[in-house]
Amino acid sequence: MSDHGDDDATVTADAESPVAEGDTFGVGIHVTSEEFRFVVHVPSEIDSGWSDPDEFQRLIEQVTWDTLDQRATLQAVARTTAEEETATLGTVTMRPDGEVVEHSLAPPDE
Repeated sequence: MSDHGDDDATVTADAESPVAEGDTFGVGIHVTSEEFRFVVHVPSEIDSGWSDPDEFQRLIEQVTWDTLDQRATLQAVARTTAEEETATLGTVTMRPDGEVVEHSLAPPDE
């Protein structure tokens, strides 16, 4: 077998089996004149195991603040993000059972 064939098989398996790999959610902080809003971007194709949108948003928020220092991150957002803009914090890939597969979370660059 060639390396190329193995790579193709992996890509195909991932595309056909989102449950095994999890769903990837984008995470950000939207800045308004009054507040910061925690934002979860939901993929257009999402596993049917996610039956409660409030639950997965809560889980994503929990993972984010367990990973990042909330105070330092929000201070960085305040320094780097204009009003009505959204600071991107990265992504969280999670399965419907709440298991985090991977994440790419980081505070905004200053």
